[in-house]
Amino acid sequence: MSSLPAGISHDALADLLLALADDELVLGYWDSEWTGIAPLLEEDVAMSSMAQDEIGHALAYYSLLAPHSGIDPDAYAFGRTPPEYRFARLLGHARTDWGFTIARRYLYETADAVRLESLSRSAWPELAGLTAKMRREEAYHLLHLETWFTTFMSAAPSAAERFRANLAQLWPDALDLFAPLPGEDELLRCGILPEPMSTLGARWEATVRPRLEAASVAVPLNSATLPPRSGGQHPDFSWLWNEMTMVYRLELGAVW
Repeated sequence: MSSLPAGISHDALADLLLALADDELVLGYWDSEWTGIAPLLEEDVAMSSMAQDEIGHALAYYSLLAPHSGIDPDAYAFGRTPPEYRFARLLGHARTDWGFTIARRYLYETADAVRLESLSRSAWPELAGLTAKMRREEAYHLLHLETWFTTFMSAAPSAAERFRANLAQLWPDALDLFAPLPGEDELLRCGILPEPMSTLGARWEATVRPRLEAASVAVPLNSATLPPRSGGQHPDFSWLWNEMTMVYRLELGAVW
């Protein structure tokens, strides 16, 4: 079992790791749906690869929590009911079209870059080491999405405008990535979380908002207080949950 900073409870640890893992798992499964139907062969390969990365990162987070909970990583990933998942609202939407997928990916990857940079300075060595490794992998994701951002903004006016509308629509839900965690005070006190989520959110917004505004994306002002994460209650997620847990539920407790 990995050594944790003194004074941290299981609940606070789960608040952080399940939020991180569920974000990655759900995004990975939504985007894996593009396998075989992406608009370009190269994008078929790229999106499949990125989706696989995210699902692998989710497994790594679940595996970090498992020794402290006694719960198998597969049970975290596939054994919960939809309302028990803690991903951000941004990840609850169905994938819809390619522009929507890229808009969500862009917002998520830019936010995750800020989050991972901070977590790589965690006082918990296992989390710091894991997120430092993820940062190296995610850098390629971000480069890919930056290229697509530029591509859409220089596309035909109708396509560019639809992409702007997708970004504006998803912006409020992207803020949920930095909603305060129930056990945040404990995580900060122990140094597992180096900075408050609100600080990370402000850092992300200071980077991304000017880029969006320069591209004529009408992003609304932030609301004053974000509610706790509740992505699992998104109506679109019920369908995805059924798809991604179908095999696991065929024979509960089976070893695959």
